[in-house]
Amino acid sequence: MTAIATLSSKYQISIPRSVREEQHWQSGQQFVFIPKGKGMLMMPIPSLEQLKGIATGADSSDFRDRNDRF
Repeated sequence: MTAIATLSSKYQISIPRSVREEQHWQSGQQFVFIPKGKGMLMMPIPSLEQLKGIATGADSSDFRDRNDRF
């Protein structure tokens, strides 16, 4: 998919409809911007409800605590 957007004089960018629809992004959704070289990675911030159960079944047998540090 190729989509192009232009930075406005108010430093705003409108995300093209094709991108919004493919990613299922909604109005009011929050994003984080992560620097990547000369570019920027834009990721939606998940809600707590979306994170629920993400670590179910994780192996915690090799868990390190701060007690093993000098």
